Amino acid sequence: MTVGRVVPVVTVPDLPTAVEQYRAVLGLDVVMDHGWIATLADPEHRHQVSLMTRDATAPVNPVVSIEVNGVDALDEAHRNAVAAGLRIVHPLSDEPWGVRRFFFADAAGNVVNVLAHHR
Repeated sequence: MTVGRVVPVVTVPDLPTAVEQYRAVLGLDVVMDHGWIATLADPEHRHQVSLMTRDATAPVNPVVSIEVNGVDALDEAHRNAVAAGLRIVHPLSDEPWGVRRFFFADAAGNVVNVLAHHR
């Protein structure tokens, strides 16, 4: 399995205001905006941060999103999380915005979004 990217997720009450603040301070550009989550990145997309009000389909916001390369790798990660006895917070789901994902909670209670884009 290959991890393609790791993006911190910051929960904010006002997405447009937060986007403008992060852009003003860091000079990042919006590369995705769904209205409830926006991702900002540098021109090479090496450094990214997501800002989120409330997840559209999950019961809780994650603190980080980890993208794996392909849905087979995602399904493997899900099997690994279940085998490790981790609590699945959001079930393996095909989301309408083109990703397959699940959330797990680690031992400290941090919620992790593991995802793959549909190709």
